[in-house]
This record gives sequence, C-alpha cells and structure tokens, in this order.
Amino acid sequence: MTGVPCPLRMRERFELQYSKFNKKSFISPDPLQFLHLYSKPEDMEVCGLIASSLAFGNVRQILKAVSAVLDKLGSSPYAFTLACKEEECLRLFSDFRYRFVGGKEMASFLLTTGAILRKHGSLENCFRSHMKNESPTVFEGICGFAEEFGKISKCGYLMPDPSKGSACKRLNLFLRWMVRKDDVDPGIWTSIHPARLIIPLDVHMWRHCVREGLTTRKSPDMKSALEISARFREISPDDPIKYDFSITRSGIWNSSKIKIP
Repeated sequence: MTGVPCPLRMRERFELQYSKFNKKSFISPDPLQFLHLYSKPEDMEVCGLIASSLAFGNVRQILKAVSAVLDKLGSSPYAFTLACKEEECLRLFSDFRYRFVGGKEMASFLLTTGAILRKHGSLENCFRSHMKNESPTVFEGICGFAEEFGKISKCGYLMPDPSKGSACKRLNLFLRWMVRKDDVDPGIWTSIHPARLIIPLDVHMWRHCVREGLTTRKSPDMKSALEISARFREISPDDPIKYDFSITRSGIWNSSKIKIP
C-alpha cells in the first residue's frame, strides 16, 4: 500500500489519545458500562455477550434495551441463563422489542447461551474450543462460536454470520471486552492473547481508518477488519486493538459540547 503512514508516528499519536481517553470516566454512555456492575467473571461474560449483541443503533436506546434484558435476569445473568426453561423465558420476554429483535429472538438467544454454558462450562471454553493454537487471529473462533449458536437455535440478528463476510463488529467488541485488560476493558478471559483480536469494525471506524491510511478497501467487511487489524498489529504487536476505545471516545467527545473530564 503506497503512502502508508509511519507506524512509529501513528503509535505516538494513538498513545496520546489512549492516555487521554482510555479511562473509566469515559465509559458511559456505552454498553460496556453494564459489565462493571458485576464482580463474578461468569456474570460478566454473559452480561457482555448480551450487551454487545444489542450494540447497534442509538447508544441511548441500546442502553435502555440492555437494561431491560438484564433487569429480568436478576442478580446473576449466568445463573439465570444456566437454569432458565423455555416456557419461562418466552413468557418473561414476550413484550421485549428492540428495533428488529423481538422477544422470541431474545429468549432463544438466552436459552442458547444457557445450553452452551451447560455444555462447555463457560463462554470462554466454548470459544477457545473452536480455535487452533497456530491461528494468527480469532477469526476461526468467531466462525465456530457463531456456528455453534446457530446449530442450537436461530437467534436472528443477535448472532452474526461470518460466512457472509460480515465484520462481526459486535462479536469482536465482546471479545475486546473479554480478552483485553486495562482501566476500561475487564479482560476476564485468560486463554486468548490480545494479539489475536480483530478490530470491532463499523462504518464509523472504517471511515476513520480510511482517513488514516490503514485500509483502501471500499466497505467495512471482515476483509477490511482483518486488514486494519494487521496494520494496527504493526503499530502495537501484542495489543493491536488497544486504541479502539480511545479512538471512538475521542470522536464522540470532540464532536460534542460535553466538557471532557
């Protein structure tokens, strides 16, 4: 790729953003904030899967939708999904609606999560079972994880289909929360190295990366996400998506009239 910016210079600039914005005080409003309500890893990973799967649309509406789901699960999302029966789950979510996700899809998603927990013991174990040690990224795990969900039941838009070329932004967002550990990301999974993560790519991040010269691809698909992640890996080899949160927060705060704390 011609005209590619110097990785060292880019790292210096991204590090400045990271030091300024990658702080707990900048998390809200973001679905990530719900994970910090729990102390047990098993609750955090189930909460994270729910919150990331609903992370599309207006952020205020996302927070309302996630809150509506978690309120029904009680004090332990893990215990609920592990023990919930189909009839009860369908009844609890009969009136749920978030954009094109209805109560049946949400109930199916939670029941499938419970089935996977009973089979593997944790979502981490499930995801890791679909990866090979030599795989350079988590793409293989994403494919297997999504496929296992699909074999149990149909969750509609809540679980992506990597075979269609989707960037799987929400699932990669979930993985960022689970694998990375700093002041923002809880990093409760220990079996996957951050170096293998893929950027959670939506149209806003894709446009930013095009402006930065990190990709010349014409759409925010999985190929773009892998290419951009590879470029970030040149800048930060052990933690390529380290700057994801600070880049998005910087855009949100700098485009608003909110005073930066």
